[in-house]
Amino acid sequence: MLWLCLHLPDFALEIFARGMSVTGPLAVVHGQGRRQRVVLCNAAARRCGVRPGMGTGAALALAGSLRICGRDVESERAALDRLAGWAGRFTPVVSRMPPQALLLEIAGSCRLFGGVDRLQDMVRRGVAELGYQVSMAAAPTPLAASWLVHAGQDVCVIQQSALAAALSPLPLACLGLAAERQEVLHGMGIRTVGDCLRLPRDGLARRMGPQLVYVLDQALGRIPDPRPAFVAPAAFTGSLPLPAPACTAEGLLFPVRRLLLELEGFLRARDQGARSLVLSLRHASGTATRLGLGLVVPSRDAAHLAMLMRERLERVALPAPVEEVSLHVARPCPLAPHSQDFFAPTHVAEDGVLIERLRARLGRAAVHGLGLVAEHRPERAWACAEPGEQGTAAGTESGRQARGSAHASWGAVARKRPLWLLRDPVRLEVHGGHPYLDGTLVIAGNRERIESGWWDGQDIARDYFVVRTRQGARLWVYRELDGGRCWFLHGIFG
Repeated sequence: MLWLCLHLPDFALEIFARGMSVTGPLAVVHGQGRRQRVVLCNAAARRCGVRPGMGTGAALALAGSLRICGRDVESERAALDRLAGWAGRFTPVVSRMPPQALLLEIAGSCRLFGGVDRLQDMVRRGVAELGYQVSMAAAPTPLAASWLVHAGQDVCVIQQSALAAALSPLPLACLGLAAERQEVLHGMGIRTVGDCLRLPRDGLARRMGPQLVYVLDQALGRIPDPRPAFVAPAAFTGSLPLPAPACTAEGLLFPVRRLLLELEGFLRARDQGARSLVLSLRHASGTATRLGLGLVVPSRDAAHLAMLMRERLERVALPAPVEEVSLHVARPCPLAPHSQDFFAPTHVAEDGVLIERLRARLGRAAVHGLGLVAEHRPERAWACAEPGEQGTAAGTESGRQARGSAHASWGAVARKRPLWLLRDPVRLEVHGGHPYLDGTLVIAGNRERIESGWWDGQDIARDYFVVRTRQGARLWVYRELDGGRCWFLHGIFG
């Protein structure tokens, strides 16, 4: 086995700072009243003299523009869970080490990603894109990997036989011992893990208790050290508090992109995609603006989703500044494997992107496809459908009974009709017994008689003709078989 430990030293600060690009001083505080102390601060605050452990009043005196965020343990827990779900794209075995570390078992993944060094580089770049600083170390046991990374050792120990040499220089603080136990060991002249390993096991157990020997054996791989595997939830929900309210849609793209990167890792780990997303923008009043985004085909590409979200956000007028951004995907769907056709036209995928961009900009109801309905009446022979859907929609049960064997020939008939039908047929003038529109219309083909609809009270009886105008345009007209036998223009051919 090979365990990769990810340690996030500034995790409590970064869950706020990663929400937007912060250039000024920022600090996370904990406690109430006079006991409130700085837990972490960014580089800009440190340049002003702010340090962890300092009181809030003293910090503000040193940096008047200091932004202060109260430590949010619940947000840290949720962010660590989302990071664990994202890390599942690299390995199926991820274990949490609260409050700010993860363990990834990568022995089976190294070959897939091109070796351990390349895998570590990919993890490091991915975590940086999410907005976190990370320290990493790899070792055959999870405890050894965590000790190495907490000691600042960015190393990769492959062989278990090399563990003792790699762990020996580490200070006793890596063991996580209580302060009084460390003082006892210091009094014995023990300063490093190697010093502990050189002591007789029985004597060390009698003096310090069997737990220390047990932990050392786990770190060296002499006894098992099972770790609970993280199980990702079925749905994705991610929230990102902002260190300062965002007043424009452009200012929201930065945190939204980071949530989409988390979503991409979550979906890749499950080999799924998202077909609908909901973005929630929470305001100071507690109200929220919710934006939905629907896709033609499921996707998990963060860059593609970010482009669509940009189009969606540009259409939104924010009623108030935004303090928190949340992203929710309720029902991820599997991505069906498919083979690419070597001769397939390249514009197919581009059409889907165009449709999604138009829907993001104009709204879902403004962009749709046309589906055929098994119906002879032209005005009822189509229906709105999802773009790209194939097949013919079925009519009512009574319609199916009345049409009978007409289904077989309906498709061929429908293909002879024009694509553009007028919303309401236009009555034509008649000159000398012939239909007239800026000149006498010349019949250019055989008639098509349609008598249908008697079962629903909307029956028609018409003779349809293809005609040509004096300018050469092709029109679709009909003459009523009942009543006044009037002529009407119903469609225009391209």
